[in-house]
Amino acid sequence: MKATDILMEEHRVVERVLTSLDEAADRMSRGGEMRPEFFMDAAQFIRGFADGCHHKKEEGVLFEKMVASGMPRDAGPIAAMLADHEQGRAYTRAMDAAARKLAAGDATARQAVVDNARGYAALLRQHIRIEDTVLFPLANRVIPLFAQDDVAEGFERVEHQETGEGVHEKYLALAENLERESFHTGG
Repeated sequence: MKATDILMEEHRVVERVLTSLDEAADRMSRGGEMRPEFFMDAAQFIRGFADGCHHKKEEGVLFEKMVASGMPRDAGPIAAMLADHEQGRAYTRAMDAAARKLAAGDATARQAVVDNARGYAALLRQHIRIEDTVLFPLANRVIPLFAQDDVAEGFERVEHQETGEGVHEKYLALAENLERESFHTGG
């Protein structure tokens, strides 16, 4: 299995959470209720899995190997993906902060929760599409075949040493819980 296939599998998990965020934001925009903690939990998933594991593999391993293979870091697709990662972090911080205000009784934060959840979901859907159809095929072409194993080994290092044993599974369970709650909560 190519290292980029691992990232694409992780994209499918992230997309499940994006669908859950969209569903929860839509429910709230129609006047329905969602626990503010749902959005805090989604922010935890984003920080821990999407950013803490997945983006760490991209930024710290794949992109580095692409740069070492001649791709520019500060222009082109790598720069665009890094900018998206930063924008996603900003949406996540804003969504989490608004959800905390909402949980504390500030009803005016409701729209900020909805707007930032939708903004993050839209950004990441487009980002994932570009990575799956443009960046990853490019990576498979520019990274020499003999270096592909180094990328996979780097992913293993991130998964087990930097992220931690069992953390991936914890976030898969959280994704399932978010999915279940977003589609089964009345409102």
